[in-house]
Amino acid sequence: MTTQTPELTRLTERWDRFRTGRNTALAASHGWLALTSFQWLPTAPAALDGVPGLWSSDGTTASLTAAPDHHLTLVEGGAPVSGTITATLQDEESLMWVQFGSVVVELGMRANRYMVRTRDSQSPTRTQFTGVPVFGYNKDLVLTGTYEPYAEPRAVDIATANPEVPGTAVLVGEVVFDLGGTTHRLAAEEGRLGSLVVTFFDDTNNVTSPHWRKLELSRPRPDGTVVVDFNRAINYPSAFTDYGTCPSPVEGNRINAPIEAGERNPR
Repeated sequence: MTTQTPELTRLTERWDRFRTGRNTALAASHGWLALTSFQWLPTAPAALDGVPGLWSSDGTTASLTAAPDHHLTLVEGGAPVSGTITATLQDEESLMWVQFGSVVVELGMRANRYMVRTRDSQSPTRTQFTGVPVFGYNKDLVLTGTYEPYAEPRAVDIATANPEVPGTAVLVGEVVFDLGGTTHRLAAEEGRLGSLVVTFFDDTNNVTSPHWRKLELSRPRPDGTVVVDFNRAINYPSAFTDYGTCPSPVEGNRINAPIEAGERNPR
């Protein structure tokens, strides 16, 4: 039986707040839980499944032609769409472009191809969501590691959750830590405000957790140490929906142990 010390109480309370914020963000009206389709744009104007209007791309620009009875409006500003509108994006960019009823249509560029995804606020995945299942808080999986930066960032080709969409990870260094008497090294990308993001496999994948997960670490301390708190491991959107294009771990980012902390498989 674990003794609930004041320090453990403080840590679990912080974790509870983190979980509340995470679930609130996922439940957003047109967030990741609202995804209901993924389609590439054709080269000639054509209808898409479940989306009004005629859609196309010449490889550089995306076009949408709609009539007033399609009841499409721009997400930005709400003006009705009548006639042809266009948009231009760079690779990996997205635009919440038009909407109809409870559906927002996201335009995106993936692998230098234009695609659209529908986000329906009435999707059962969203409306039936009550929170991501998680492992119980595990204080033994709060570790101290060391960050070893590379001299220069390294771009590495990776797979994604969509086999038609190759990806690239820009790695800035490695996080080194000991777990169960074994030293592990996980390559990291740069996150927000100097944080580090590691995407990793472990022995719970496709059993009690999804295909892979990610963990954001706070900015390294001046001495290079970082807190590796696996209780904050979260699922990528592709764990909740078939329409994600989420990056897989780089080769070598595998922990040969079950990381029974953080988010579990939601489906």
